[in-house]
Amino acid sequence: MAENSATQGTTLFTPYKMGNFNLSHRVVLAPMTRCRALNGIPQPGLAEYYAQRSTNGGFLITEGTLTSNTAAGFPHVPGIYNEEQVEAWKKVVDAVHAKGAIIFCQLWHVGRASHQVYQPGGAPPISSTNTPLSNRWRIQMPDGSYGIYPKPRALEAYEILDVVEHYRRAALNAIRAGFDGIEIHGAHGYLIDQFLKDGINDRTDEYGGSIGNRCRFIIQLVQAVVSAIGAERVGVRISPAIDHLDATDSNPLGLGLAVIERLNKLQVDLGSKLTYLHVTQPRFTAYGQTESGKPGSEEEEAHLIRTFRKAYQGTFICSGGYTQELGMEALAQDEADLVAYGRLFISNPDLVLRFKINAPLNKYIRKTFYTHDPVVGYTDYPFLNKGGQETLSRL
Repeated sequence: MAENSATQGTTLFTPYKMGNFNLSHRVVLAPMTRCRALNGIPQPGLAEYYAQRSTNGGFLITEGTLTSNTAAGFPHVPGIYNEEQVEAWKKVVDAVHAKGAIIFCQLWHVGRASHQVYQPGGAPPISSTNTPLSNRWRIQMPDGSYGIYPKPRALEAYEILDVVEHYRRAALNAIRAGFDGIEIHGAHGYLIDQFLKDGINDRTDEYGGSIGNRCRFIIQLVQAVVSAIGAERVGVRISPAIDHLDATDSNPLGLGLAVIERLNKLQVDLGSKLTYLHVTQPRFTAYGQTESGKPGSEEEEAHLIRTFRKAYQGTFICSGGYTQELGMEALAQDEADLVAYGRLFISNPDLVLRFKINAPLNKYIRKTFYTHDPVVGYTDYPFLNKGGQETLSRL
Protein backbone atom coordinates (compact mmCIF):
# COMPACT_ATOMS: atom_id res chain seq x y z
CA MET A 1 0.00 0.00 0.00
CA ALA A 2 1.02 3.60 -0.42
CA GLU A 3 3.16 5.19 2.26
CA ASN A 4 0.52 7.80 3.07
CA SER A 5 -2.40 5.39 2.81
CA ALA A 6 -5.75 6.25 4.31
CA THR A 7 -6.33 6.09 8.06
CA GLN A 8 -9.43 6.47 10.15
CA GLY A 9 -9.08 10.25 10.13
CA THR A 10 -8.85 10.44 6.34
CA THR A 11 -11.69 12.07 4.41
CA LEU A 12 -12.34 12.95 0.77
CA PHE A 13 -10.69 16.31 1.52
CA THR A 14 -7.46 15.05 3.04
CA PRO A 15 -4.52 15.95 0.75
CA TYR A 16 -2.68 13.06 -0.87
CA LYS A 17 0.67 12.63 -2.60
CA MET A 18 0.10 10.42 -5.66
CA GLY A 19 3.61 9.70 -6.85
CA ASN A 20 4.97 13.01 -8.11
CA PHE A 21 1.58 14.71 -7.88
CA ASN A 22 0.30 16.62 -4.86
CA LEU A 23 -3.48 16.31 -4.69
CA SER A 24 -5.53 18.70 -2.56
CA HIS A 25 -8.41 16.21 -2.18
CA ARG A 26 -9.30 12.62 -3.05
CA VAL A 27 -12.33 13.07 -5.32
CA VAL A 28 -11.28 11.89 -8.79
CA LEU A 29 -13.14 12.43 -12.07
CA ALA A 30 -13.63 8.91 -13.40
CA PRO A 31 -13.20 8.20 -17.11
CA MET A 32 -16.55 8.26 -18.93
CA THR A 33 -17.42 7.98 -22.61
CA ARG A 34 -19.46 11.04 -23.67
CA CYS A 35 -19.44 10.92 -27.51
CA ARG A 36 -18.80 14.66 -28.03
CA ALA A 37 -15.55 14.47 -30.05
CA LEU A 38 -16.94 14.87 -33.55
CA ASN A 39 -15.16 12.58 -36.00
CA GLY A 40 -12.68 11.64 -33.29
CA ILE A 41 -11.39 15.19 -32.76
CA PRO A 42 -11.75 16.86 -29.33
CA GLN A 43 -13.95 19.94 -29.75
CA PRO A 44 -14.02 23.17 -27.71
CA GLY A 45 -16.85 21.67 -25.66
CA LEU A 46 -14.44 19.09 -24.25
CA ALA A 47 -12.17 21.84 -22.96
CA GLU A 48 -15.10 23.47 -21.19
CA TYR A 49 -16.40 20.16 -19.83
CA TYR A 50 -13.11 19.13 -18.25
CA ALA A 51 -12.29 22.66 -17.05
CA GLN A 52 -15.68 22.86 -15.32
CA ARG A 53 -14.78 19.74 -13.33
CA SER A 54 -11.26 20.87 -12.50
CA THR A 55 -10.16 22.11 -9.09
CA ASN A 56 -6.79 23.27 -7.86
CA GLY A 57 -4.94 20.06 -6.95
CA GLY A 58 -7.73 17.87 -8.29
CA PHE A 59 -7.20 14.76 -10.44
CA LEU A 60 -9.11 13.99 -13.64
CA ILE A 61 -9.03 10.97 -15.96
CA THR A 62 -10.35 11.50 -19.47
CA GLU A 63 -12.90 9.44 -21.29
CA GLY A 64 -11.56 6.43 -23.16
CA THR A 65 -9.32 7.72 -25.94
CA LEU A 66 -8.61 5.61 -29.02
CA THR A 67 -5.12 4.23 -29.56
CA SER A 68 -5.60 3.45 -33.26
CA ASN A 69 -8.11 3.56 -36.10
CA THR A 70 -9.35 0.06 -35.15
CA ALA A 71 -10.12 0.97 -31.54
CA ALA A 72 -13.59 2.59 -31.73
CA GLY A 73 -16.90 1.09 -30.68
CA PHE A 74 -18.92 4.26 -30.14
CA PRO A 75 -19.61 7.25 -32.40
CA HIS A 76 -17.63 10.45 -31.91
CA VAL A 77 -15.14 9.30 -29.31
CA PRO A 78 -11.73 11.00 -29.28
CA GLY A 79 -8.51 9.47 -30.49
CA ILE A 80 -4.87 10.25 -29.82
CA TYR A 81 -3.18 8.48 -32.72
CA ASN A 82 -2.83 11.32 -35.23
CA GLU A 83 -1.51 14.86 -35.21
CA GLU A 84 -4.86 16.61 -35.51
CA GLN A 85 -6.08 14.82 -32.40
CA VAL A 86 -2.92 15.67 -30.47
CA GLU A 87 -3.25 19.35 -31.33
CA ALA A 88 -6.92 19.40 -30.31
CA TRP A 89 -6.16 17.72 -26.98
CA LYS A 90 -3.60 20.42 -26.16
CA LYS A 91 -6.41 22.94 -25.75
CA VAL A 92 -8.27 20.63 -23.38
CA VAL A 93 -5.19 19.98 -21.28
CA ASP A 94 -4.33 23.68 -21.15
CA ALA A 95 -7.82 24.50 -19.87
CA VAL A 96 -7.48 21.91 -17.08
CA HIS A 97 -3.97 23.01 -16.13
CA ALA A 98 -5.16 26.62 -15.97
CA LYS A 99 -7.39 25.52 -13.08
CA GLY A 100 -4.43 23.90 -11.32
CA ALA A 101 -5.66 20.35 -11.90
CA ILE A 102 -3.85 17.18 -13.02
CA ILE A 103 -5.17 15.15 -15.95
CA PHE A 104 -4.39 11.68 -17.31
CA CYS A 105 -5.51 10.40 -20.70
CA GLN A 106 -7.19 7.00 -20.64
CA LEU A 107 -5.93 4.83 -23.51
CA TRP A 108 -8.66 2.58 -24.91
CA HIS A 109 -9.25 -0.13 -27.49
CA VAL A 110 -12.69 -1.76 -27.45
CA GLY A 111 -11.62 -4.98 -29.22
CA ARG A 112 -14.64 -7.07 -30.20
CA ALA A 113 -17.06 -4.50 -28.73
CA SER A 114 -17.11 -2.79 -32.11
CA HIS A 115 -18.74 -3.11 -35.53
CA GLN A 116 -17.58 -3.10 -39.14
CA VAL A 117 -18.98 0.42 -39.48
CA TYR A 118 -16.24 1.64 -37.11
CA GLN A 119 -13.45 -0.38 -38.72
CA PRO A 120 -11.12 0.59 -41.60
CA GLY A 121 -12.44 -0.93 -44.81
CA GLY A 122 -15.39 -2.51 -42.99
CA ALA A 123 -13.16 -5.22 -41.53
CA PRO A 124 -14.29 -7.32 -38.56
CA PRO A 125 -13.25 -6.03 -35.12
CA ILE A 126 -10.16 -7.57 -33.55
CA SER A 127 -10.09 -9.49 -30.28
CA SER A 128 -8.52 -12.36 -28.39
CA THR A 129 -11.26 -14.59 -29.78
CA ASN A 130 -13.45 -15.30 -32.81
CA THR A 131 -16.54 -15.50 -30.59
CA PRO A 132 -18.92 -12.53 -30.76
CA LEU A 133 -20.69 -10.85 -27.87
CA SER A 134 -23.99 -12.43 -26.91
CA ASN A 135 -27.32 -10.98 -28.00
CA ARG A 136 -27.69 -9.60 -24.48
CA TRP A 137 -25.71 -6.59 -25.70
CA ARG A 138 -26.28 -4.01 -28.44
CA ILE A 139 -23.88 -1.54 -30.02
CA GLN A 140 -24.68 2.12 -30.64
CA MET A 141 -24.35 2.90 -34.34
CA PRO A 142 -23.32 6.26 -35.82
CA ASP A 143 -26.94 7.08 -36.72
CA GLY A 144 -28.10 6.54 -33.14
CA SER A 145 -29.70 3.16 -33.77
CA TYR A 146 -28.53 -0.01 -32.04
CA GLY A 147 -27.09 -3.03 -33.80
CA ILE A 148 -25.86 -6.54 -33.04
CA TYR A 149 -22.18 -7.10 -32.37
CA PRO A 150 -20.56 -8.96 -35.27
CA LYS A 151 -18.14 -11.87 -35.17
CA PRO A 152 -14.65 -10.57 -34.36
CA ARG A 153 -11.32 -11.78 -35.69
CA ALA A 154 -8.84 -13.23 -33.21
CA LEU A 155 -5.47 -11.50 -33.50
CA GLU A 156 -2.53 -13.60 -34.60
CA ALA A 157 0.23 -13.63 -32.00
CA TYR A 158 2.53 -11.49 -34.16
CA GLU A 159 -0.22 -8.86 -34.58
CA ILE A 160 -0.50 -8.39 -30.83
CA LEU A 161 2.88 -6.67 -30.81
CA ASP A 162 1.50 -4.14 -33.30
CA VAL A 163 -1.30 -3.33 -30.87
CA VAL A 164 1.27 -2.91 -28.09
CA GLU A 165 3.14 -0.47 -30.32
CA HIS A 166 -0.06 1.52 -30.90
CA TYR A 167 -0.42 1.97 -27.13
CA ARG A 168 3.21 3.03 -26.83
CA ARG A 169 2.79 5.67 -29.53
CA ALA A 170 -0.50 6.85 -28.07
CA ALA A 171 1.20 7.32 -24.70
CA LEU A 172 3.93 9.40 -26.30
CA ASN A 173 1.28 11.44 -28.11
CA ALA A 174 -0.53 12.03 -24.83
CA ILE A 175 2.61 13.45 -23.25
CA ARG A 176 3.16 15.64 -26.33
CA ALA A 177 -0.39 16.92 -25.90
CA GLY A 178 0.54 17.99 -22.37
CA PHE A 179 -1.17 15.27 -20.35
CA ASP A 180 0.41 14.55 -16.97
CA GLY A 181 0.18 10.83 -17.64
CA ILE A 182 -2.01 8.04 -19.03
CA GLU A 183 -4.29 5.31 -17.75
CA ILE A 184 -4.32 1.93 -19.51
CA HIS A 185 -7.96 0.81 -19.71
CA GLY A 186 -7.78 -2.89 -18.94
CA ALA A 187 -11.36 -3.16 -17.66
CA HIS A 188 -15.04 -3.54 -18.53
CA GLY A 189 -14.90 -6.14 -21.29
CA TYR A 190 -12.78 -4.20 -23.76
CA LEU A 191 -9.72 -5.50 -25.61
CA ILE A 192 -7.35 -6.04 -22.69
CA ASP A 193 -10.12 -7.58 -20.59
CA GLN A 194 -10.87 -9.90 -23.53
CA PHE A 195 -7.41 -11.36 -23.03
CA LEU A 196 -7.62 -11.43 -19.22
CA LYS A 197 -10.98 -13.16 -18.73
CA ASP A 198 -11.26 -16.91 -19.23
CA GLY A 199 -14.94 -16.47 -20.13
CA ILE A 200 -13.76 -14.79 -23.36
CA ASN A 201 -10.16 -15.82 -24.01
CA ASP A 202 -10.22 -19.22 -25.72
CA ARG A 203 -6.73 -19.03 -27.20
CA THR A 204 -4.32 -21.97 -27.18
CA ASP A 205 -1.13 -19.96 -27.78
CA GLU A 206 1.06 -18.07 -25.32
CA TYR A 207 -1.72 -15.50 -24.77
CA GLY A 208 -4.37 -17.99 -23.63
CA GLY A 209 -5.05 -20.77 -21.18
CA SER A 210 -3.26 -20.19 -17.88
CA ILE A 211 -3.68 -17.02 -15.84
CA GLY A 212 -0.06 -16.19 -16.56
CA ASN A 213 -0.63 -16.39 -20.30
CA ARG A 214 -3.81 -14.33 -20.10
CA CYS A 215 -1.92 -11.63 -18.19
CA ARG A 216 0.82 -11.51 -20.82
CA PHE A 217 -0.84 -8.88 -23.04
CA ILE A 218 -1.54 -6.33 -20.31
CA ILE A 219 1.95 -6.66 -18.85
CA GLN A 220 3.52 -6.23 -22.29
CA LEU A 221 1.44 -3.08 -22.75
CA VAL A 222 2.43 -1.67 -19.38
CA GLN A 223 6.10 -2.42 -20.01
CA ALA A 224 6.00 -0.75 -23.43
CA VAL A 225 4.24 2.37 -22.17
CA VAL A 226 6.48 2.64 -19.10
CA SER A 227 9.57 2.37 -21.30
CA ALA A 228 8.24 5.27 -23.37
CA ILE A 229 7.05 7.76 -20.76
CA GLY A 230 8.13 6.45 -17.32
CA ALA A 231 6.30 4.48 -14.64
CA GLU A 232 5.47 7.61 -12.68
CA ARG A 233 3.14 8.70 -15.50
CA VAL A 234 1.24 5.42 -15.91
CA GLY A 235 -1.91 4.18 -14.19
CA VAL A 236 -3.67 0.87 -14.86
CA ARG A 237 -7.38 0.08 -14.59
CA ILE A 238 -8.80 -3.42 -14.16
CA SER A 239 -12.20 -4.91 -13.26
CA PRO A 240 -11.70 -8.60 -12.48
CA ALA A 241 -15.18 -9.10 -11.01
CA ILE A 242 -17.32 -7.23 -13.55
CA ASP A 243 -19.19 -9.07 -16.31
CA HIS A 244 -19.87 -6.05 -18.57
CA LEU A 245 -19.86 -7.14 -22.23
CA ASP A 246 -19.77 -10.83 -21.24
CA ALA A 247 -16.41 -10.36 -19.49
CA THR A 248 -16.76 -13.18 -16.96
CA ASP A 249 -14.01 -15.08 -15.24
CA SER A 250 -14.16 -18.31 -13.25
CA ASN A 251 -11.89 -16.87 -10.55
CA PRO A 252 -12.04 -13.07 -10.40
CA LEU A 253 -10.12 -12.92 -7.13
CA GLY A 254 -7.31 -15.06 -8.51
CA LEU A 255 -7.21 -13.08 -11.75
CA GLY A 256 -6.99 -9.74 -9.99
CA LEU A 257 -4.26 -10.96 -7.68
CA ALA A 258 -2.32 -12.37 -10.65
CA VAL A 259 -2.36 -8.99 -12.41
CA ILE A 260 -1.40 -7.21 -9.18
CA GLU A 261 1.44 -9.65 -8.49
CA ARG A 262 2.89 -8.94 -11.92
CA LEU A 263 2.48 -5.18 -11.57
CA ASN A 264 4.20 -5.32 -8.17
CA LYS A 265 7.08 -7.31 -9.65
CA LEU A 266 7.38 -4.87 -12.54
CA GLN A 267 7.62 -1.98 -10.07
CA VAL A 268 10.35 -3.78 -8.11
CA ASP A 269 12.27 -4.54 -11.31
CA LEU A 270 11.96 -0.92 -12.43
CA GLY A 271 12.83 0.51 -9.04
CA SER A 272 9.91 2.87 -9.63
CA LYS A 273 6.18 2.68 -8.92
CA LEU A 274 3.32 3.16 -11.33
CA THR A 275 1.17 6.17 -10.55
CA TYR A 276 -1.74 4.02 -9.39
CA LEU A 277 -3.93 0.95 -9.80
CA HIS A 278 -7.60 1.72 -10.48
CA VAL A 279 -10.10 -1.06 -9.71
CA THR A 280 -13.82 -0.90 -10.42
CA GLN A 281 -15.95 -2.04 -7.50
CA PRO A 282 -18.62 -4.51 -8.67
CA ARG A 283 -21.29 -2.74 -6.62
CA PHE A 284 -24.64 -2.69 -8.44
CA THR A 285 -23.22 -5.01 -11.09
CA ALA A 286 -24.60 -8.50 -11.55
CA TYR A 287 -21.42 -10.38 -12.27
CA GLY A 288 -20.91 -14.11 -12.67
CA GLN A 289 -19.52 -16.57 -10.17
CA THR A 290 -17.28 -15.65 -7.29
CA GLU A 291 -14.72 -17.92 -5.69
CA SER A 292 -17.49 -19.33 -3.48
CA GLY A 293 -19.52 -20.29 -6.52
CA LYS A 294 -22.40 -18.01 -5.54
CA PRO A 295 -23.55 -14.68 -6.96
CA GLY A 296 -21.52 -11.90 -5.40
CA SER A 297 -22.89 -10.43 -2.19
CA GLU A 298 -21.90 -7.06 -0.77
CA GLU A 299 -19.60 -8.86 1.64
CA GLU A 300 -17.88 -10.80 -1.13
CA GLU A 301 -17.51 -7.67 -3.24
CA ALA A 302 -16.00 -5.80 -0.32
CA HIS A 303 -13.64 -8.71 0.32
CA LEU A 304 -12.42 -8.58 -3.29
CA ILE A 305 -11.65 -4.87 -3.17
CA ARG A 306 -9.97 -5.09 0.23
CA THR A 307 -7.85 -8.02 -0.93
CA PHE A 308 -6.75 -6.18 -4.07
CA ARG A 309 -6.07 -3.02 -2.07
CA LYS A 310 -3.94 -4.90 0.45
CA ALA A 311 -2.02 -6.75 -2.28
CA TYR A 312 -1.12 -3.78 -4.50
CA GLN A 313 2.02 -1.92 -3.51
CA GLY A 314 1.10 1.62 -4.48
CA THR A 315 -1.70 4.14 -4.80
CA PHE A 316 -5.11 2.46 -5.07
CA ILE A 317 -8.14 4.13 -6.70
CA CYS A 318 -11.61 2.63 -6.38
CA SER A 319 -14.68 3.50 -8.43
CA GLY A 320 -18.14 2.16 -9.17
CA GLY A 321 -21.38 3.38 -7.63
CA TYR A 322 -19.80 5.41 -4.83
CA THR A 323 -21.82 8.07 -3.05
CA GLN A 324 -20.20 10.71 -0.87
CA GLU A 325 -20.91 8.56 2.19
CA LEU A 326 -19.56 5.37 0.64
CA GLY A 327 -16.45 7.21 -0.52
CA MET A 328 -15.80 8.57 2.96
CA GLU A 329 -16.34 5.09 4.36
CA ALA A 330 -13.91 3.53 1.89
CA LEU A 331 -11.19 5.99 2.88
CA ALA A 332 -11.86 5.72 6.60
CA GLN A 333 -11.64 1.93 6.38
CA ASP A 334 -8.42 2.12 4.32
CA GLU A 335 -10.03 0.45 1.30
CA ALA A 336 -8.59 3.04 -1.09
CA ASP A 337 -6.41 6.12 -1.32
CA LEU A 338 -8.63 7.92 -3.85
CA VAL A 339 -12.25 7.54 -4.95
CA ALA A 340 -13.33 8.13 -8.56
CA TYR A 341 -16.82 9.42 -9.32
CA GLY A 342 -18.56 9.16 -12.67
CA ARG A 343 -22.27 9.88 -13.08
CA LEU A 344 -22.40 12.24 -10.10
CA PHE A 345 -19.65 14.30 -11.75
CA ILE A 346 -21.58 14.42 -15.03
CA SER A 347 -24.46 16.34 -13.46
CA ASN A 348 -22.45 18.21 -10.84
CA PRO A 349 -19.44 19.98 -12.34
CA ASP A 350 -18.75 21.43 -8.88
CA LEU A 351 -19.08 18.02 -7.18
CA VAL A 352 -16.05 18.61 -4.97
CA LEU A 353 -17.54 21.79 -3.51
CA ARG A 354 -20.96 20.19 -3.08
CA PHE A 355 -19.40 17.30 -1.19
CA LYS A 356 -17.39 19.66 0.96
CA ILE A 357 -20.39 21.70 2.13
CA ASN A 358 -22.90 18.82 1.95
CA ALA A 359 -24.97 20.60 -0.68
CA PRO A 360 -27.73 18.81 -2.62
CA LEU A 361 -26.77 17.24 -5.94
CA ASN A 362 -28.22 17.73 -9.41
CA LYS A 363 -29.79 14.59 -10.85
CA TYR A 364 -28.16 13.29 -14.01
CA ILE A 365 -30.13 12.77 -17.22
CA ARG A 366 -29.19 9.35 -18.55
CA LYS A 367 -30.64 9.89 -22.04
CA THR A 368 -28.03 12.60 -22.77
CA PHE A 369 -25.00 10.56 -21.64
CA TYR A 370 -24.05 9.52 -25.19
CA THR A 371 -25.66 12.19 -27.36
CA HIS A 372 -23.53 14.56 -29.43
CA ASP A 373 -24.78 18.02 -28.48
CA PRO A 374 -21.75 20.03 -27.25
CA VAL A 375 -23.82 21.75 -24.57
CA VAL A 376 -27.06 19.94 -23.67
CA GLY A 377 -26.45 17.28 -21.04
CA TYR A 378 -22.74 18.06 -21.20
CA THR A 379 -21.71 21.55 -20.11
CA ASP A 380 -25.13 22.95 -19.10
CA TYR A 381 -25.58 21.31 -15.71
CA PRO A 382 -25.94 24.15 -13.16
CA PHE A 383 -23.34 25.13 -10.62
CA LEU A 384 -24.28 25.65 -7.01
CA ASN A 385 -24.63 29.40 -7.41
CA LYS A 386 -24.39 32.13 -9.97
CA GLY A 387 -20.93 33.08 -8.74
CA GLY A 388 -19.71 29.60 -9.51
CA GLN A 389 -20.99 29.91 -13.05
CA GLU A 390 -19.37 33.27 -13.54
CA THR A 391 -15.94 31.84 -12.79
CA LEU A 392 -16.19 29.77 -15.95
CA SER A 393 -15.79 31.62 -19.20
CA ARG A 394 -16.64 29.78 -22.36
CA LEU A 395 -13.45 28.42 -23.84
